[in-house]
Amino acid sequence: MTDTAANAAPRVPRRVAATILNSLKGGVVPRIGLPYITVGRETEIRALLTDLDLIADGGASFRFLVGRYGAGKSFLIQTIRTHAMGEGFVVADADLSPERRLQGGQGQGLATYRELVRNLSTKTRPEGGALGLVLDRWVRALGEATEDEVRSGLAPLEELVHGFDFARMLRRYWAAVREGEEETQANVLRWLRGEYRAKTEAKGDLGVSCIITDDDWYDYVKLLAAFLVNAGYKGLLVMIDELVNLFKIPNAITRQYNYEKILTMYNDTLQGRARHLGIIMGGTPSAIEDRRRGVFSYEALRSRLTQGRFATDDMRDMLAPIIRLHPLTYEELLVLIEKLAQIHAGYFGYPLRLTEQDLVSFLKIEFSRVGADSHLTPREVIRDFIELLDIMYQNPDAGISELLAQQGGGTGSVAEGAGGGAAGGSAGADAYAEFTL
Repeated sequence: MTDTAANAAPRVPRRVAATILNSLKGGVVPRIGLPYITVGRETEIRALLTDLDLIADGGASFRFLVGRYGAGKSFLIQTIRTHAMGEGFVVADADLSPERRLQGGQGQGLATYRELVRNLSTKTRPEGGALGLVLDRWVRALGEATEDEVRSGLAPLEELVHGFDFARMLRRYWAAVREGEEETQANVLRWLRGEYRAKTEAKGDLGVSCIITDDDWYDYVKLLAAFLVNAGYKGLLVMIDELVNLFKIPNAITRQYNYEKILTMYNDTLQGRARHLGIIMGGTPSAIEDRRRGVFSYEALRSRLTQGRFATDDMRDMLAPIIRLHPLTYEELLVLIEKLAQIHAGYFGYPLRLTEQDLVSFLKIEFSRVGADSHLTPREVIRDFIELLDIMYQNPDAGISELLAQQGGGTGSVAEGAGGGAAGGSAGADAYAEFTL
């Protein structure tokens, strides 16, 4: 590693460095510090930033990010999330699971809505829980407005589905702030978070007989996006990851209901029925393209999303609804592990001994493993490299050449490495938790 590169590296705050190393060794994407380790993906990032411009102008967008496990899909989602907040957008993200779907007979769709609202984030509240902050900012912006002026400002919302009750709740919140009625404020927040389970309960607390349900939660996402512009934001970016959990639904009819909900969202954004709203969904290739259980099993979606005849691996259409993530190049991985080496040395306070040739040797060993060409992902490379850095730090007398030589002659496969990675990642997370400030 050159002195110039080391000197040019920005200093990473200790709390951020600990989070980066802890998360990556545990196999997850850090929620903070992404700009310090972002490499590659310029084309994909540029395409998604174009969507933000569209959303700010009052339009809407819908994208699928498709990549294998560990290929950087969640990393890219978090990168766009961080950038959007910095540009004045509100973001909401949720991972699907057996308990959280887009549609379900036992409240799974509402559970996804609740998770999105719980994770509502802004530049000043990046870790979620920003709904109250957003409402208070809106109230402050109204200043000494009269009730008629507040009603007039919210009138456009009433033209949308469920907009009358949504606007009514916002007016109740505004009035409660003016009168100092904290209980009413809390009840309105509870209503907006979709936490009322019975209409009678909402009727008793707020005088409204409508509550957010499993069937109509997406209508309230559109209402929230439209309202955020009133509160001084540019729009709402919704990110839903782990579509593979829809692929895993055993019941075909239930899967189809979920894919029908995706179709509704897709059509709304492209046909202008949603405003100031962007939706990004992440999934594996099989979760999207499998024609028996994936998104493509729903013919109306497959016909809309199938790639045309002219796009190729070398000439991709980045304006298409599906963005397929290509593997990071060898050069990009080299830059990435160099950044990680600098962060590790800075956090633990030791002089960096690794040379560029050492980094190249490490990557050669990683790519020489059986199955690396088709199965090696950035997640596995990063996890192995941080483990190497940890061992070097704990054994300062061991030479890097010696450590690399121990693996250089090995015949392990990528599958074997991945199998042991989960335990190693968990141990790494525990170790770094000690150092987190």
